[in-house]
Amino acid sequence: MMRLFQETNSDWWEVEALYDLCFAPGREALSSYRLRDGVAPVAGLCLLLRDDSGVAAAIRFWPVSVAGADVLLLGPIAVHPTHQGEGLGGWLMRESLSRAAQLGWKRVLLVGDEPYYGRFGFQRLDAVQMPPPTNPARILGLALVPGAWDEVQGLVVQHGAVTAPVCDQGSEAT
Repeated sequence: MMRLFQETNSDWWEVEALYDLCFAPGREALSSYRLRDGVAPVAGLCLLLRDDSGVAAAIRFWPVSVAGADVLLLGPIAVHPTHQGEGLGGWLMRESLSRAAQLGWKRVLLVGDEPYYGRFGFQRLDAVQMPPPTNPARILGLALVPGAWDEVQGLVVQHGAVTAPVCDQGSEAT
């Protein structure tokens, strides 16, 4: 039986192992990782799905800024290869985006494939630039409140460095 949890500090390395399994070597060299260096993820949005065999899927969000506006940077999101096609990624997307809105976040940014993320409402952001080398066609945004991306344009920059623990103490999400 699959269960949803908030990620805890003790889950960190198991989730990192999932990301290593699902993504190509050198993933940490991507520009999105430079925006995460020294910054703690948004604890209430670090979610994972677990069954008896371990972590089946995970998602993280990070605070960044665009032209002084607070933005959530989604990613990575990964589903273990043995669970792909079961809808786990969609479950994590819908749940985490709902929680982000409840926490008062207004906008979400990611670097990814518009055909996949478009089904969750993400659209290309032509006025937002990620640090190079990022393909501009892969910069996507979602407004959690109407008009949240209006007038927000420019370079995505790192949020202030944080030395706090990675995630809060976790509990089973309901």
